[in-house]
Amino acid sequence: MNNKRIHLSIMCIFGYVLIAFAANTIADTILIKNATIYDGNKNEPYQGNILIDGKVIKRVSPNDMQGDFIIDASGMIVTPGLIATDTNIGIVEIGALSVTRDDSSEIYKIGFSIYDAFNPNSTLIPWNRSNGITSALTIPQNTSSPIGGLGSFFVLDGKLDITGAKDIVMTGSVGGSSNHSRSETYAVIDDLLSFAKSINQKSLDTDKNISELIGDSPIAEFMELHPRDIRALFELINNDMPLVMKAHRASDILKLVELKKKYNLNLIIMGAQEAHMVGDIIALNDIPLIINPINNIPGSFDELASNIKMASRLEKYGIDLMFTAPRSHNYHLIRQGAGVAVAHGMSYATAIKGLTSTPAKVFNLEKRGEIKSGNYADIIIWDADPLEPSSMPEYVFINGENVDLTTISSRLRDRYTSDPEKPNTYRD
Repeated sequence: MNNKRIHLSIMCIFGYVLIAFAANTIADTILIKNATIYDGNKNEPYQGNILIDGKVIKRVSPNDMQGDFIIDASGMIVTPGLIATDTNIGIVEIGALSVTRDDSSEIYKIGFSIYDAFNPNSTLIPWNRSNGITSALTIPQNTSSPIGGLGSFFVLDGKLDITGAKDIVMTGSVGGSSNHSRSETYAVIDDLLSFAKSINQKSLDTDKNISELIGDSPIAEFMELHPRDIRALFELINNDMPLVMKAHRASDILKLVELKKKYNLNLIIMGAQEAHMVGDIIALNDIPLIINPINNIPGSFDELASNIKMASRLEKYGIDLMFTAPRSHNYHLIRQGAGVAVAHGMSYATAIKGLTSTPAKVFNLEKRGEIKSGNYADIIIWDADPLEPSSMPEYVFINGENVDLTTISSRLRDRYTSDPEKPNTYRD
């Protein structure tokens, strides 16, 4: 009898060990089932299931599948992770506090890169991630040159082992925000691009060669360019680097179109509040736009033609459209901007694409922006319509990992609403 009890006890202990082991193992696959899927490609949503295996999407199908861990997304909308296109995430904490800013340079102009300053522990990352943004293009402030400053792509998983792509885009600005005449600005841009066109690979072999190149160029010497600046100009002209230029006025947009054609630029225009006035020319020259539909009231003389229906008018030309918003902590407002665009005539599918697959295509972000087999599993499960500001993610997957949605804001909320030691004023 005693032997039976001992044997039973041993079996129970063994069973508990097995249960504990199973509880601590990571599921091999995750199945999201019964979801309403906006995959970032198709114009219409569809009911289906998504199987995640490791970092990637293994299968998307309306048919039943098996997974080690199952999430029932019945009644929920599932989209690709949102891609932010014009941010200072990871390089700025508080805009008004200079010691928290790594977005500008007093030494380099064109070749200034923010990549090495990126902080994966930035408070902006969990805040924006909790609003569905899973990756971002982080770009510097405009430098003293009208073109210059290199932006990089980052996956917002918060890991110290940073996943990203370094120096994939150059930025610039023309128009009313400049302290110089437009004529002077365009002359400098034209001279710089003409100089860039003359650079060959051999001249980049050594810093000495680059110094000689600078000495032979009036514009390079006048602008006090450094070797990093020269290499960045070479990439812009010779390796199809995207150039994101901020401009609003229709006449400025037309001037940028001329420069695109003259130097075969991979041009993207940001802001573009008067773009609908020249939409046919923008479309003819295949220029993507980054717009903010919330900003539909003229804020300067460059934006007098701002219109709340701008997005829908541009969509009719077949232009690739993406969204921007006030930077840092407010970047989640790209969802609201897309919603405003839909409320005033833009198709829902185009708005979703503008947050996902369009930036992935425009900035050559491989295997992101679309829910399909083989892509990275950047997936958001929403509690309601993602274009409604009050909607929030229930789950956020980045590279197949279900990430924590806790933020400083949510911790403060919980502290003052659920802690029994706090005064009644701070509790429900």
